[in-house]
Amino acid sequence: MNNTLVKGLQLLEVLARSREPQGVSDLAARLSLGKSNVHRLLQALVELGYVLKDETTAQYQVSLRLWELGAAVEVGFRIKAAASEAMTRLLARTRETVHLSVLDGEEVVYVHKLDSPEPVRAYSEIGGRAPAFCVATGKAMLAWQPAAVLASVASHLRAHTPRTITDPQEYLREMDRIRANGYAVNRGEWRETVWGVAAAIRGVKGNVLAAIGVSGPSARIKPGNIKVLADEVIAAARLVERSLEGSVARNTAEAA
Repeated sequence: MNNTLVKGLQLLEVLARSREPQGVSDLAARLSLGKSNVHRLLQALVELGYVLKDETTAQYQVSLRLWELGAAVEVGFRIKAAASEAMTRLLARTRETVHLSVLDGEEVVYVHKLDSPEPVRAYSEIGGRAPAFCVATGKAMLAWQPAAVLASVASHLRAHTPRTITDPQEYLREMDRIRANGYAVNRGEWRETVWGVAAAIRGVKGNVLAAIGVSGPSARIKPGNIKVLADEVIAAARLVERSLEGSVARNTAEAA
C-alpha cells in the first residue's frame, strides 16, 4: 500500500472532522508524523484543491471539494435506485445492453448497466469510463452543457474510429441536433462495430444529472431502427425523472 497516499488520506480525514482550522504542529501531533512530512502533504492537498490555507494564520481546512464529491456520490446512488425500473423495461423492450451514465469532466462513468440477453452484445463495466464526446450517453449529456464547455470539447476532438467526429464545427452541429431531437446517437464513434442511442436525465430544476441509453452491435442497431430505439430511451429517461421527482417529494414531506 502506498504510504504517502495513506498518510494523505488520514490527514484529509482529520481536517474534515475538525471544527476549526488546524496548524501544521497540531496535525503532526495528531497523526504522529514529522512536521515537514505533514507540510508536504498539505501543500499537495492545497494544489489539488482539497484543502485551503489561511495565509494570515498558516492554518488549514478542507475545501468544498470534498462536499462536492460526496454530493456527486449521493446523486449517483439516488439516480441508480430511481433508474432501476426504467432500465429493466428498456432491456425488455430493446434486448440491447442498457447503460446508466454520469458525466465526470469530459468522460462518462457507467454507474449501472444491464446486459443484453443476446449472445453478441456490447461489453462494458460498471465503473468503467469512456470519452463523453463519442459515446451516446456522453453526447446526450454534453449537448446541454454551456457553450464554453462545448467549445472546449470541440477544440480537441480525437479520432477513435474512422466514424469519430473530429471537425469542431461538425461536432457543434451534432450537439444542435441532439438538443433538437432529444436524443443522441453513437454511430460506431468509440468502438467501430458498436452503436448506441441515449437520452439525458434531468433533475427537478432542469439540470442534466445523467443519461440512459442502449448499445449493441452495428448489425442490429442500424439507421432504420434508430428512431424506434430513440423513442424507447426518451421514454425511459422520462420515467427516471418521474421517479426522481417522487423521491424528492417524499424526502421533502419527511423533512417537514
